[in-house]
Amino acid sequence: MTDTFVIQVTREALVMVLILSVPILLAGLLVGLVIGILQATTQIQEQSLTFVPKLIVTIVVMVLLAPWLIKVMVGYTGELFAKLPSVIR
Repeated sequence: MTDTFVIQVTREALVMVLILSVPILLAGLLVGLVIGILQATTQIQEQSLTFVPKLIVTIVVMVLLAPWLIKVMVGYTGELFAKLPSVIR
């Protein structure tokens, strides 16, 4: 196992984390922005008003994207297992 291989696997893992987390984070960001604008216009400053919708949207997005998320993770894991024999040599 070389340093290059370890760096490559680490880099691929970090890119995978970014790819998988961006849709969920963007959904929460958009909902937070909309709620923030509504709070600013109505001058309602309730903390739970921002937390609950973000939580609900995050869960809904995770449920809707679950098949895609699992497919991407399984594909990456398959690639790692395919590279395993070259590491053991």
